Amino acid sequence: MAVRSRSLVAGVGLMLLAAGVLAACATPAGSGTASTPSSTPSASASGGSGGELEVDAAWVDGGRMIALVTEGSSSTDCIPVAGETSYENGVLEVELVAPPAATVCTADYVSRATLVGVPEGVDPTQDLEIRLTGAYTGDTDLDGVAGLAAGGETDYQPSAGWADDGQFVIVTWGSSTCVPVISDVAATSSTEVTVTFATPPAGQACTMDMVPRALVAQVTDELDDDTDVFAILTGDQYDNVRIPIIGHD
Repeated sequence: MAVRSRSLVAGVGLMLLAAGVLAACATPAGSGTASTPSSTPSASASGGSGGELEVDAAWVDGGRMIALVTEGSSSTDCIPVAGETSYENGVLEVELVAPPAATVCTADYVSRATLVGVPEGVDPTQDLEIRLTGAYTGDTDLDGVAGLAAGGETDYQPSAGWADDGQFVIVTWGSSTCVPVISDVAATSSTEVTVTFATPPAGQACTMDMVPRALVAQVTDELDDDTDVFAILTGDQYDNVRIPIIGHD
């Protein structure tokens, strides 16, 4: 029997999950390059109104969540959000909800992440096929990783997972209005990637909520293929926090 549920993080809202991804668009080293934004209706902004998407995926939060990485406009309101999910026979179907047709989107083309709560029945240690449903279609495979476990309460600690060659997703927890901004990504050894966050503006006012914020990062340096790789988070509220990047690129 299929297990169907509403995504655990869908309620966070498009703004909360997408805002952090804007950091990857502006990161000068290793996180991709954004084109100059210009406003355009969502229908012409990289599949803003639905359609076929290339998608990659990463385990994050110890296996409690999956980050789906798609390409398109970086505009907060133009990144798809997760709706219903269902799981049966090794296949996870995720509904991605498109923004309203009248939504105005920038015309850049960047990597964005949508977080999806892992539904009951999924074993993160086993390989998983993911299919997009709803306004968007597409599919990808996500390799199982030993030591992960779905379900249970989050520990609210930062986490990271590989999505593609050199590309990984970082999830941090905190205010939805004060998402960290990546200023630099660089390999500092064959097994460590330092992610530097920009200093927040003086006097920045933050809401008191606690939500997951997804950031897409890219590293072009060569890393060790035979061992785990760690992200070192520095800047903003982080002082050389060392976290494993789940999986392997």
